[in-house]
Amino acid sequence: MADEGSQLSRRELLKLGAIGALSAGVTAHGASIVEAWQGPARSESSSRKITHDLSQLHWKLTGFTPFYSNFAQINPDAGFIKPEVRPMDVSIPGSVQMALLNAGIIEDWNVGLNARNCEWIENRDWVYEVAIPDEWLQNGQQVRLRCAGLDYAGDIVLNKKTVGSFRNSFVPVAIDLTPVLKPSGNILSIRFTPGPRWLGQIGYTSHMKEWKPRFSYGWDWVNRIVQTGIWDNVTLEVTHGVEIEKLRCSTDVDLASGKGKLKAWGSVRGGNKVRVTLRDRARELRTVEVSAQKFSESGIHWNELPVDLWWPNRMGSRSLYDLEVELLDDHGALLDRQSRRVGFKNIQWQRTKGAAETADPYLCIVNGKAVFLFGINWTPIRPNFADVRDEDYRKRASIYRDCGMNLVRVWGGAVLEKENFYNLCDEMGLLVWQEFPLSSSGLDNYPPDDPTSVEQLGEIAESYVDRRSHHVSLLLWCGGNELQDDKDGVKRDQPTLTIRQHPAVIRMGEVVAREDPGRRFLATNPYGPAGIFNLQDCGKGKFWDVHGPWNLDGPPDGEWTTLWAKDDAMFHSEMGAPSTSPVSIIRKYKGNLPEVPGTDENPLWARQSWWIDWPKFALEKGRDPRDLEEFVAWMNARQEAALTIALRSVLSRFPACGGLIIWMGHDSFPCTENASIVDFDGNPKPVVSALRRLMST
Repeated sequence: MADEGSQLSRRELLKLGAIGALSAGVTAHGASIVEAWQGPARSESSSRKITHDLSQLHWKLTGFTPFYSNFAQINPDAGFIKPEVRPMDVSIPGSVQMALLNAGIIEDWNVGLNARNCEWIENRDWVYEVAIPDEWLQNGQQVRLRCAGLDYAGDIVLNKKTVGSFRNSFVPVAIDLTPVLKPSGNILSIRFTPGPRWLGQIGYTSHMKEWKPRFSYGWDWVNRIVQTGIWDNVTLEVTHGVEIEKLRCSTDVDLASGKGKLKAWGSVRGGNKVRVTLRDRARELRTVEVSAQKFSESGIHWNELPVDLWWPNRMGSRSLYDLEVELLDDHGALLDRQSRRVGFKNIQWQRTKGAAETADPYLCIVNGKAVFLFGINWTPIRPNFADVRDEDYRKRASIYRDCGMNLVRVWGGAVLEKENFYNLCDEMGLLVWQEFPLSSSGLDNYPPDDPTSVEQLGEIAESYVDRRSHHVSLLLWCGGNELQDDKDGVKRDQPTLTIRQHPAVIRMGEVVAREDPGRRFLATNPYGPAGIFNLQDCGKGKFWDVHGPWNLDGPPDGEWTTLWAKDDAMFHSEMGAPSTSPVSIIRKYKGNLPEVPGTDENPLWARQSWWIDWPKFALEKGRDPRDLEEFVAWMNARQEAALTIALRSVLSRFPACGGLIIWMGHDSFPCTENASIVDFDGNPKPVVSALRRLMST
């Protein structure tokens, strides 16, 4: 059977269930001898680059004790090597956690304390495996595997030979498979190894040098659920080495004429000419052919484009256009094509009304008009974000648009969201404040400053800019969340302006200045002489961009109202007030834990111990809540009052204050209580209707 295995077709391999067995070392063939493959005879039509989507194939997932699959790879006859978790079907993109849940191997981590029982998953090796169809491969072609998102570290194995490795959730992986391809029966494996022990909310930012999303290790709004898996698209590119290697574009508006400006540039390999076309649906607005050399050296620059402007939500229409770049041979035949969807807007920044000349600008001017920036802090929809569907993004983004918001801040403790998220923001008029993957840690908030980490952060920033800068919704780049110049470990209550001189911040800023010069780069947020919004410092001119508060110590009409009445901040990039999940969600996910009381003695509520307001009800009312329904209603009313007071106050100060971003948008976990305004199921809490009414007046 082992001798026959190299000749089996993909269909036969699937029928025999051999795909999982191959990586487990159960069969013997192909362990140490790999036949280089040149493929069948070449046809004239094979010169064009072809991209195949691997998600349409039948993938298997297998779990191993660490290093067991490595051992089996080089010792195929080691009969003691058995998978700890037998091969199972898995969809990609998709997480190990979801595959195990679907197979009935683990219980739902959202229920009760089940998340604790899932932590063993982080400490295993996991192998995703698939057979590459023979018909996808052609003579003399280079075959490249491209993975848009792998979380977090491991190896790429083809036909039992390691062809590459990866160790970064934030950048794509591209591996040339050509040298180890066989005439048929090619088996591709992506092996994930255990990730870092701890990257969570409390720690030392200066020690956070593993580039994996931090939030999934536990934050005040999510339990520890450390994803492993393929979180974005996986494709196979087949080419003769003639292709568009890189495509970048930028747009702007000439405010005097109202006409659009566009620049497109990049790098190509082979080919003779590049054709660039801008379309409004089927209507061609402009096209040009230039030499491949000219496109690579200087690109194309267009002015006076007859386009409609792109406006944020509630300000006007959001016209979008298709930019197509085609690489052609000497006879005009198509060799490769890439496209981008673009829009045209102009952004300028001014100091807010009354701000000191030394202050940074926090008043956003879009197409010549000052705009109040209002939105939410966007966190991943799920800790297993590999499994989030397009409709999950649309449901939540629609709520924020309909609420009258025009901004989402993609928070630095998370990940660069999938392409579809930015497409939705383009369509819905939601400007994107995009942060690079750095966040505060409490014990120190100082980014790592060793040369290796600084260079890696620069590479991450360059990758982010390369993949997302064409989106018209993108407003600015930011170094990260709540970074401080506090390497000495002394916790400060305010940011220091010297964070701008941090080598990692300088490096990221240089990337933006070089690769996306039309967009603003912020060192961090909050930023200014004082960073935490508080009553003591109000009226002293210390507040530029501030964070907080996130909770109330008394009724909303008390100190909370006084604070916002004295507000003199130029911008509020993070503030909020808590509420609970709906009664139905609390009961659905409580498991065998009691639903009340909502105190830290109750393990259900202690899962997010930062958010315990049950005692405040008792202080205010002189008694405990009668039941869960009464407490939930009280918390909803409290959140609604607090956020409407804050928003009404800030709106009345515009343009002395440039905007407000609520912490946070949606729940990633069925928290009993936290500061979200959209629940775990993606439905708005009562406060959303109040905010919508206020924005519509």
